[in-house]
Amino acid sequence: MSQLNTDYFARCIATLERAFITLNGLSREDDLYDIYRAACVKEFEIILEQTGKLIKKCLKPYFASPKQVDQLNFKDAFRYASKHGLLELDEAERWLSYRDNRNDTAHDYGAGFADETLVLLPQFIVDAYRVNEVVKSQP
Repeated sequence: MSQLNTDYFARCIATLERAFITLNGLSREDDLYDIYRAACVKEFEIILEQTGKLIKKCLKPYFASPKQVDQLNFKDAFRYASKHGLLELDEAERWLSYRDNRNDTAHDYGAGFADETLVLLPQFIVDAYRVNEVVKSQP
């Protein structure tokens, strides 16, 4: 099995980080604030989905068949990632909380959802970079 290509994933993380840094330098009254906030939420969503897919790919050697892994839901994939040492337990729990936050507020794609997401971003960015390193280190 060849190493997974994480170029797109890494680019999304870097884009999120740049957008978040820029957002923090803007006033809420600035029109650009809304643009950068929307960019942060979009990248958060993309990274969250990509993380689940990448973790599943890393889990395939631990299962009897790829089909078993493909059938795992997001929560189970992260539980197995922790069980098999791909992620620390606290990291896996944070990924589950990121997903729960998204599910709890997804019906409200307004400012409330965006503001709740922004609070998560500093640790989320750190965790996403860590997942990128984990995925790249898999054979």
